[in-house]
Amino acid sequence: MLKNDTFLRALLREPVPYTPLWIMRQAGRYLPEYNATRARAGSFLKLCKSPDLATEVTLQPLARYALDAAILFSDILTVPDAMGLGLYFAEGEGPKFERPIRDEWEVRNLSVPDPTVNLRYVLDGVSQIRKALAGSVPLIGFSGSPFTLACYMVEGGGSEDFRHIKGMLYRRPDLLHRILEVTTEAVIQYLNAQIEAGAQAVMVFDTWGGTLTPKAYQEFSLHYLSVIAAGLTKQAEGRRVPSIVFTKGGGLWLESIADAGYDAVGLDWTIDMGEARRRIGHKVALQGNLDPMVLFGTPECIRSEVGRVLTEFGPGSGHVFNLGHGITRFTDPDQVTVLVDAVHELSRRQGVAIA
Repeated sequence: MLKNDTFLRALLREPVPYTPLWIMRQAGRYLPEYNATRARAGSFLKLCKSPDLATEVTLQPLARYALDAAILFSDILTVPDAMGLGLYFAEGEGPKFERPIRDEWEVRNLSVPDPTVNLRYVLDGVSQIRKALAGSVPLIGFSGSPFTLACYMVEGGGSEDFRHIKGMLYRRPDLLHRILEVTTEAVIQYLNAQIEAGAQAVMVFDTWGGTLTPKAYQEFSLHYLSVIAAGLTKQAEGRRVPSIVFTKGGGLWLESIADAGYDAVGLDWTIDMGEARRRIGHKVALQGNLDPMVLFGTPECIRSEVGRVLTEFGPGSGHVFNLGHGITRFTDPDQVTVLVDAVHELSRRQGVAIA
């Protein structure tokens, strides 16, 4: 039995006593204890691939802050790594692949990895984290979206202009669709395996969907997000397993995203929370959407901005407070304490959530 299921109930728009909170990238380099564990691991990838260490860093922010959910410590690129692309992390350059997918024969040879074999370390981590949480808060599993994974798979790493994948999109859309079809099935199997291992909610990060034109977004990102939503396990351990989708830069397409089949839509900071609720809040819960840079302001500024977001959402359930993107490595951990306390205190005081 969960001691605190406020996060899950908010995702399902059920009554809650306050607005729950978790933070994207909450186990990360802004925490000195995380940096110590990462140094002990020897590399980021070794940290991800050790269930013991992944459990340790997943729990670290929960020891500091009264967060309402834990999120599996992993990386969105574990799926293409399991496909044999050779993931590695270059110091100061981020993730890279030894074997990017660009030629037709490479695309045709792409296949769905078995998560119970190729991603066993992730599933073992999920099970171990669930046991360590001991029912304190729910555990979130996650994956990158098919288009976001394809960006890294085709580009070979991060990109300023996405010229390789967009070149494929406009020159050989059939090849890109083939990549997206394989990654979509891989993501479905991966997320369902996480649910079976113990994840109590799942999230799909569509980090680069917002770089597309409206037409291309519908065809190359949103369509596959909808296929994933339809393929997810909906019930486990006697209760609903909520799902969240987050397209960074997707504010123009909120109505379409809300129709994709997820229980909640994540929002970045470029859209007013009240406007988002008016547009889609009758269909889905909303997650977000404080600008991460607010955490570099004064404590008074943080409290004010938290109050603004809560007031914009208004009364009633269906809101999970979060940042509009991941917390940065330069954030002062004490500022996060101010944030967490403000969300819980002000949401109770303002009556924005209902008991």
